[in-house]
Amino acid sequence: MTQDSKKVVQNFSRSCKIPEEFRVKQDVLPKEYEQYLDYYSVQVRRMHSVQYMRQILSGLNLYLQKSNIAFCKISIEHIDHFLALYNKNYATATCRINRSFLREFLKYFYRNGCIKKNLAPLVKSPPEFARSKPPKFLRPKEVKKLFSSLDLCAPKDIRTYATMHLVYYLGLRPREVSMITFNDISFRQKEIFIRSRKNYSPAHLPLPDDTIKAITAYIVGGRPKSKHRTLFLQLVPPYKPVNINNDVTYHIRDCMQKNNLFATTYWLRHSYAQNLLESGASIYEIKEMMGHKTIDSTHRYLSIHVNLMREIILDETL
Repeated sequence: MTQDSKKVVQNFSRSCKIPEEFRVKQDVLPKEYEQYLDYYSVQVRRMHSVQYMRQILSGLNLYLQKSNIAFCKISIEHIDHFLALYNKNYATATCRINRSFLREFLKYFYRNGCIKKNLAPLVKSPPEFARSKPPKFLRPKEVKKLFSSLDLCAPKDIRTYATMHLVYYLGLRPREVSMITFNDISFRQKEIFIRSRKNYSPAHLPLPDDTIKAITAYIVGGRPKSKHRTLFLQLVPPYKPVNINNDVTYHIRDCMQKNNLFATTYWLRHSYAQNLLESGASIYEIKEMMGHKTIDSTHRYLSIHVNLMREIILDETL
């Protein structure tokens, strides 16, 4: 066993989410398990994933030992019972991940003839009846505080100011913002073309005057000179396009934290949806503007029509 694997074993018992009965230290797992982990480490090449897989397999091994079940005799009922015990302290999303890891393990052993039936497709999520939480948003005073806190003489803040405009006033996702190119913007027609959306439907969106000014200010005073056509660039040589996965999110989130706003970048997008609702836009119009795949995603925003709720319930306005 490698040194990294030993560290995982040492940390295993300290993982508070893992139920007590599965925290027994196991320096070495059965031979078949270790062989699979060697195979898995070559496939994923991410030590964190291998460590996580080891934790789950260690729990499964303990369960089978205590239940006196030979692995070759395992059934879906045994798997379901194990997962019910192992997942009891985990959040729904983590339970989903645990099932996914176990499916890969079971699939491997079926292909190699260790178990007679492919149990992987039978490992399913239990039905979820709870409603998803309503989206969170920022109030107008918080949004104003956020924008006014930026130093529009600093290139980094000029860029953040422009990206926040696109998220708040157009409801764009951070990824969509990071992929904008000069070819997508028509200053004369005051519109922007979003090519890659989650609903696979490109869209032409109107650009508010203030957003045009924010983008122009960035191009003139914050954007490094570059041959790249991507609008938003990193601020250090060689001035590559911003990372589509985290750059926009990171800098907006950093601005929020400096203003003691414990929020995420998506709160600005949710605030845009709320503004659309309050302006009288229909649920179908909002779906198209937000780039949602299904109308169900848009229905969640009905619960954040705060002004309307306060007028009806409390007879007051924000």
